[in-house]
Amino acid sequence: MRTLIQGILLAAVAAAAVTAPPLQAAEQVFFSFDDHSIPLQHNLKLTLVPVTKHPDNPVLRRGPAGAPDHGHAVLYGTVLKEGDTFRMWYLGMHETENKSGQAAGWWRPMCYAESKDGVHWTKPELGLYEFNGSKKNNICLIESDLYSLTRVNDFLSVMHDPEDPDPSRRYKCAYIAHQPFEDVKGGRSKIGPNEKRWGAFVCATSADGLTWKVVGDRPANAGGERFEVSGLYKFGDFYYGTGQLLSPWVSRADGSDVGRVMLAYRSPDFVTWSKAKAFSMARPGQLANPPAKGQQMHMGAGLWNRGNVMVGLHGMWQDAEAKPPKGESWNYGVRIDLGLCVSNNGIHFREPVAGFPMIARGKEGEAWDDIGILQGHAFVNEGDKTMIWYSHWDTGGKLKTMEIGLGTLRRDGFGYVSNQVAENEAEFITTTFTGGKVSLNVDGVTADAPLTVQLLDHLDQPIEGYEVKVTKNGLHEAVGFAKPLPAGKKVALRVVFPAGSGAKVYAVYVE
Repeated sequence: MRTLIQGILLAAVAAAAVTAPPLQAAEQVFFSFDDHSIPLQHNLKLTLVPVTKHPDNPVLRRGPAGAPDHGHAVLYGTVLKEGDTFRMWYLGMHETENKSGQAAGWWRPMCYAESKDGVHWTKPELGLYEFNGSKKNNICLIESDLYSLTRVNDFLSVMHDPEDPDPSRRYKCAYIAHQPFEDVKGGRSKIGPNEKRWGAFVCATSADGLTWKVVGDRPANAGGERFEVSGLYKFGDFYYGTGQLLSPWVSRADGSDVGRVMLAYRSPDFVTWSKAKAFSMARPGQLANPPAKGQQMHMGAGLWNRGNVMVGLHGMWQDAEAKPPKGESWNYGVRIDLGLCVSNNGIHFREPVAGFPMIARGKEGEAWDDIGILQGHAFVNEGDKTMIWYSHWDTGGKLKTMEIGLGTLRRDGFGYVSNQVAENEAEFITTTFTGGKVSLNVDGVTADAPLTVQLLDHLDQPIEGYEVKVTKNGLHEAVGFAKPLPAGKKVALRVVFPAGSGAKVYAVYVE
C-alpha cells in the first residue's frame, strides 16, 4: 500500500514541479483593502466581507479511538491545491509519550489528508510511521539524528517551493518542538523564565511532502530566544518564519511589556536564519497607552502569498474577564476570532479595519466553533470562490470539537470599496506598475453608471488614448484599452465611480 500511494503522489508532485508557476506570481493583485497598493482615495469606503461557514462543518473530524488524530484534528497546518487534489497537513494529538526521550508536552503528529473538492476528505494510509503497533495511518515521517527535533508539539506550516533546484527541498515546513534544554545544540538565550522545555523553531524539507528530513542538527533559533513559529513563506529573496512571543522575550518599542505579538525571522537559504527579528504586528490596542485590557494577537497569522502582497488571518485573542475557576485550564474563558491582515514587504503586517472578525466564533453554547478560532495557512482560489479552512480551539482544555471547518468568500472577495456619499463622484489611484493587462474584480456596475478607467504616468498625468468605460461585472473583467500599455514605463490607474454608482471594486489585477 505504501509503495502504491507513494508512487502516485511522487508522480503528481513531479508533474506539479514542472508545471507550477513561480512563487512570485506573474499577476499583481491590488486588493481594495490594501492602502499601499491603492494609496489615494476620494469619497470611498471600505467594506470587509465576513467568511461564510460551510453548512457541513466541521469538514474534517478527529479520528476514532487509537487513531493519531483522536485527541483532536486541528489546522495548525496548511492546505494547498496541486493539480486536481487538495492536500492538507494538520496536527493530530497523542497524549502520552510515544518513545523514551520525548520532550515535555503533547506529541502532535504531522497528519495528512486529501480531497477532490475541499469538503470531503480522506486520510490515506501512508505506511510511513509505526503508531500503536501499525503503519496503517496518515502520519508523515520526520527524520533527524536528534529525536527531539522530530516531535511536533505545536503549529505547523508547509510551503511548496518548486523553484528550488534541489528536488529533495521542494517542500519545506516549520514547526514548534518543545526540546529539553540539554538537546539544544548551540545554546539558548538566558532571557525568560527557567522553564523545563524550550520553544524550538524547527525546519524540515521533503521531496513529496510526506517524508521529511530536519534541516541541520539544531533549531533555527539556536543561540537565541525561544520562538513559537507558526508561519513559513518566501517573499522576494528571503524565507520568513513568523510566529508569536510575549514579554519577557519581546517588548513594545519603549521596552514596556506586551502580550502575544507577531515576530519574523528570515533566511536567504532556509539553512541559516537571522538572530535579529522583526516586530511584525500587534493589535492596535496592544500599542495604545495604556494598552487595551486583555487584547493580544494569537500565534501570528495564517498567510497567503499572492506574489506582490501577503494576506492572511490573525488570531484576535481576548483574555477572560475573570480568573479561571479552581481546577480549570489557565486560559479558561479566553475567546478568539480571526481578523484580516496584509503586508507589502513580507515583514510588517497591519489590519485594514481594526477588530473586524473575518471569521467569528459561533454562538456561545450552540456552535461547534464557539470558543476560539485557529487560523491555518489554508487559502485556495477555486472557481468563483476563495476557500479558507480553519479550526476550533477549546481554550478550556476539554478538547471539545477541536476539528477543521471550511469557509468561503467571493473569489478574492475579502472586501470592496464603494461610494461613501452616494450622490457624489468617487475615485482611487493605484500605485505604479509596469506593462501588463489590467482587469477588475467588480460588481454593481451598470451601463448607465459605468466606471471610468484612466492610465496615468508616474506623475499622475493622464496618458492620451488610455481611457475606457467598464460596463460589465465579473471576477476578472478585462479593462479593454485600445492599445498595449507603454512598455517599460511606470504607470498607474485612476478608477472613477460616477455619482449614484452602486459599483463595488474588490481588486485590480495586473498580469
